Order: sequence, then C-alpha cells, then structure tokens
Amino acid sequence: MPLPNAPTRRPNNSNTRLADKKANNDLLIKGVLCTLIGLGVLVSPHYITSPGMQGIVAQASLVGWFALVLGCAFLGLYAKRRLSAQSKP
Repeated sequence: MPLPNAPTRRPNNSNTRLADKKANNDLLIKGVLCTLIGLGVLVSPHYITSPGMQGIVAQASLVGWFALVLGCAFLGLYAKRRLSAQSKP
C-alpha cells in the first residue's frame, strides 16, 4: 500500500500566520546583522590607526565579503517572501 502524497498547502490559521511572520522577521534580522558585520569588516581597516591591527583586520576581508553576500541573500529572500505574500489574495 503506497503512502499518500504530502500536502501542498499549509492551513491558513493564526498559528501558521504567526510562525510565518516570526520566520520572516528572523530572516530580516539575520540579513541586516550579516550585512552590517560584512560592511564593518570591509570598511574598518581604513579607520584603524594601528598598522598591526589594520593588517589583521585586512586579512579578514574574505570573511567580510562572505558576510556581506550572505546578508544580502537573506534580505533578498525576505523581500521575495514579502512580495509573494502581498500578491496572494
């Protein structure tokens, strides 16, 4: 006896709406924080006066770019979810 197909839609009740809203807000917070961290790591070597510390932070530029790209991806996913939620009736 085969298993039934998985449901394609979630029920539209207050619990699922609240869970979706919380997930979207978490995604927004993660996106903003990752973007700020990435920008901070990439821009901070220009403002640090100590040459030793400036070199250490400058070597972490790969981490800064990764955080910036990840934050932008989170923000893009958040925007996509918001736009798709607005287009639904």
